[in-house]
Amino acid sequence: MAMDPAQLPALMAFACVARHGNFTRAAAESGVTASALSQSIRALETQLKVRLFNRTTRRVALTEAGAQFLARVVPALGELEAAFEALDETRDQPAGTLRINLPRVASELLVLPHLAEFTRRYPQIRLDLTLDDGFADVVGEGFDAGIRLGERVAQDMVAVPLGGEIRIVVAGSPAYFERYPAPATPADLAAHDCLRYRFSTSGGIYRWEFAPPDDSSRVFEVETRGSLVTNDLRTMVRAAEQGVGLLHVIDDYVNEQLEDGRLVRVLDAWCPSFPGFYLYTASRAQMPFKLRALIDFLREKRGVR
Repeated sequence: MAMDPAQLPALMAFACVARHGNFTRAAAESGVTASALSQSIRALETQLKVRLFNRTTRRVALTEAGAQFLARVVPALGELEAAFEALDETRDQPAGTLRINLPRVASELLVLPHLAEFTRRYPQIRLDLTLDDGFADVVGEGFDAGIRLGERVAQDMVAVPLGGEIRIVVAGSPAYFERYPAPATPADLAAHDCLRYRFSTSGGIYRWEFAPPDDSSRVFEVETRGSLVTNDLRTMVRAAEQGVGLLHVIDDYVNEQLEDGRLVRVLDAWCPSFPGFYLYTASRAQMPFKLRALIDFLREKRGVR
């Protein structure tokens, strides 16, 4: 069966629905209604004379034929996208939509402080940021790139450092230390109220990480307990400022509170450094101009040459 060029929008819709497994989310990404997207898929199935999806009230799943078709469609669409991206190199300014998946802490530390300047410098780039504290499949979910701590980036990804190492800090308010003595070792945390972070995706509780003062490479985890569990870092910081408990975060996230005395460091010798944030993407022969613009901008703002 020969391809009709008019089918290209429907093929893009097909790939989008397959990626999300849901018409509503796919419609939101595509900028159309779920009903219009469903009609487009049904029309494509009619033209191809094959069912591509099994539909239920809750989700859609690829049929065997749909999965085989998708395996050929996605690379072809990728080549088309790469061809259009290559045109960016001939323009004076990079352009297009950049879909980036990143955790909230990376958004607040790396992107938000410089967002206005980036949009002024690159007015033809539209940023589409998805805040996700889990471990997204940036390729399978249709993102241009992800940002994560270096230790959490898969080995098969092309990763570019956005800054140097980061340090962890354990801190509490002066009011908290009026009630409790400062811990001398991580083992002392058993007697403290620790503010705990819950991952939104998995629901798991983050275990605090430490390293002996004489061997920073020997990182170990400590399970803590306390009166507050949350998936929001800002809530944890506010709670720590109010004397609810101790927190364990990237030190850059609470620099202001540490400098003005609202929070006080403890266990500093036990707090290790980790690889900093990296922007990562699938291996490509040529990185899109718009993505290179974002990387260079973020590295500039973090003082990386």
